[in-house]
Amino acid sequence: MQDKENPRPANDDPNAAAAEEYEVAAEAEAEATQDDDTDPRDQRIAELEAELASAKDHQLRALAEVENMRRRSQREREDALKYGAVSLARDLLSVADNLGRALAAAPGEQADESVKSLIEGVAMVERDLAGALEKHHVHQVPGVGEPFDHNIHQAVVEIESADVAPGHVAQVLQTGYTLHDRLLRPAMVAVAKAPDG
Repeated sequence: MQDKENPRPANDDPNAAAAEEYEVAAEAEAEATQDDDTDPRDQRIAELEAELASAKDHQLRALAEVENMRRRSQREREDALKYGAVSLARDLLSVADNLGRALAAAPGEQADESVKSLIEGVAMVERDLAGALEKHHVHQVPGVGEPFDHNIHQAVVEIESADVAPGHVAQVLQTGYTLHDRLLRPAMVAVAKAPDG
């Protein structure tokens, strides 16, 4: 007889309830097993998609590496064109220095006509050389009156000067040069200091 408040199946056998639970669990496991038993074609498709993704990744990395190499070689080529003449330019600087020294040592107005012609010729050669250097982006470092800059100037001596502000270039002993933005040779300079007194 069943209780109206607490309905129970007619069969009060506890083994029957356990058997029913077992059947429900077995059915759920069978369904899950059917889901795990995928078609071999689906498995192969998944493998091929993974291989394709790997190949795409490898290809993108290779393309990036090639692009980086192209950029690097382009930059090296530009640098070679821009700075390839550094050693030649440095060698020409001593020629420019010697022409300047020759003109500085030349006699003044008291020289005869043949010496004056020679001096004019040396001055022309010096101007031509300076023009050729400028044409190829070899520029003189700023000199007298400019603030001393340790990046482009080499201080040789410090001298008292009333005409030039302290810490500025008072005299250029040897002209400095740059090639584009690179220093070829620093200017050897005397730096002004305030007079004592």
